[in-house]
Amino acid sequence: MAKTDKAVAVKEKEEQENNVSEADSKTQVQSVEFPEAAENESVGSGGSIDILLDMDVPITVVIGKTEIAVRRLLQLGPGSVLKLGKPIDEPVELYLRDSKFATGTVVVVDDHFAVKIKQILSPGDSGANVTKMEKKP
Repeated sequence: MAKTDKAVAVKEKEEQENNVSEADSKTQVQSVEFPEAAENESVGSGGSIDILLDMDVPITVVIGKTEIAVRRLLQLGPGSVLKLGKPIDEPVELYLRDSKFATGTVVVVDDHFAVKIKQILSPGDSGANVTKMEKKP
């Protein structure tokens, strides 16, 4: 029985090779010339950053931080007060993603909290430490 199986496998392999060579003889190959693109050529408005100017980006304002034990966290309820580790006269920090980009003060505008920006920080500014927002587990 093993000889019959081998014979069938050899015959199938020969048929597959014949089918491949028939398909290869039917395939036509053509050369194609592509136009050259100019290096300085811009494509419509795709090269423009105007589309980015109308995008909304989330800004996080940090007014303070604190650490408490999990036991205390589980005891919190309505009316609980968490004391933050930042004096009231210190500026708040503004973050774009996880990077600090400005400082400001909290104000009220039309019965809503708001932030008045005092200083825009830049990575090259020696007086400003641009830091990553702390993420604690």
